[in-house]
Amino acid sequence: MDKKSRTFLEKYLNNSSPTGFESSGQKIWLEYVQPYIDTYFTDTYGTVVGVVNPEADYKVVIEAHADEISWFVNYITDEGYIYVRRNGGSDHQIAPSKRVNIYTDKGIVKGVFGWPAIHVRNERNEESPTLKNIFVDIGCQSKKEVENMGVHVGCVMTFDDELIDLNERFLVGRALDNRIGGFMIAEVARRLKEGKNKLPFGLYIVNAVQEEVGLRGAEMIAKKIKPNVAIVTDVCHETTAPMYNKIESGLQKAGNGPVLTYGPAVHNNLLREIIEIAEKNDIPFQRAAASRATGTDTDAFAYSNEGVASALISLPLKYMHTTVETAHKDDVENVIKLIFQLLLKLKAGQDFRYLK
Repeated sequence: MDKKSRTFLEKYLNNSSPTGFESSGQKIWLEYVQPYIDTYFTDTYGTVVGVVNPEADYKVVIEAHADEISWFVNYITDEGYIYVRRNGGSDHQIAPSKRVNIYTDKGIVKGVFGWPAIHVRNERNEESPTLKNIFVDIGCQSKKEVENMGVHVGCVMTFDDELIDLNERFLVGRALDNRIGGFMIAEVARRLKEGKNKLPFGLYIVNAVQEEVGLRGAEMIAKKIKPNVAIVTDVCHETTAPMYNKIESGLQKAGNGPVLTYGPAVHNNLLREIIEIAEKNDIPFQRAAASRATGTDTDAFAYSNEGVASALISLPLKYMHTTVETAHKDDVENVIKLIFQLLLKLKAGQDFRYLK
């Protein structure tokens, strides 16, 4: 990863982009990708699409989602404490002692998830963190004081945490799920442009909003683009750390390459081509199975517009939906390589139907 890529990665990941409030992150992403595309467009809710060869009839999507999990202010007590509700799959168990940024019309307000000291908790009847008892303290002593700082019901907040390196091999931070995907597809666009690679089809580089609350951004943009092929990148669970059940979750190991998923939404002919490309280019990969839905934007694209040939290329991620989401740098590079090589191999008009 060169200096330009690293600078973008840090700026993009350290920025907050809560579900429904992604615009600041989308601006950072678009600013980086714009030199490598011919044009772009956005939709009503903030999905950004960079386009190469917009005049082409055959359309290929590479996609990631831009939003991160977060919290909403839900209730403010008379004493000035704030209770929350989830915006996406936020984890109540990791909240106590975490710092937060609350976004208001007056700017960012700092806060902390408070928690009683160990000295005063009854170990025999100790409460675990739940949505009913976790709370945020912003240093106020009344509801009025909270509101005077610009905090009100509906304000969104994220954990206050930034990207670090771990033992030179790993990237660690919040919101790798899935702005690391946005980084990877942007890098694909950069390599295509800097390598002067000409594609025989229209390439739509999609950074979609609102995945964390039900694939909503992908659903909207798939109907607008009407692609012929969709390659989705997201994260999946790395399962070698303690407390993961490999019998239930399969074996996905950080550093062993991108994970290719089998499942009804994944088109087998497209998946076979991806595997052939990985093997031909010595790109390591792993396999996973989805019993029904993949739980990613792949499902939204696959089942849109009378069916779109879709595949999922995932990045193994440790500790998903925490502030220490952890990904191996080699896996990031190999996801980029695999998507890049796939785009060089795809043909305009390529027909993936099972029966012709």
